Amino acid sequence: MALAALAQPTRLDIFRLLVGGEPLGFPAGELARRLTVPQNTLSGHLGILSRAGLVTSQRLSRSIVYRANVERLQATILFLLKDCCGGSTEICAPLIADLTPCRTQKAHAHD
Repeated sequence: MALAALAQPTRLDIFRLLVGGEPLGFPAGELARRLTVPQNTLSGHLGILSRAGLVTSQRLSRSIVYRANVERLQATILFLLKDCCGGSTEICAPLIADLTPCRTQKAHAHD
């Protein structure tokens, strides 16, 4: 369900923005403004992402703040790696090597 939710371009844009906004997230109005998506369209996309477990929401005062469920994304990617590689580490090794710079950049960003 997570992959199907991310297959639509606007939902992928929403999710990318939310991941970049971690850990604070974004109010719905800010998401709509940044992505130039009508509020009712955005609500439908956020509903699909929420049902897929990729987005969480929290009411703060008069607004609803949306956040990416990064743990769900990690679990989906891990499932794909384990399932598609079928236990053959040589198949996934190049992909894991490509991801290593992401971890190094993230570690340096917190220094």
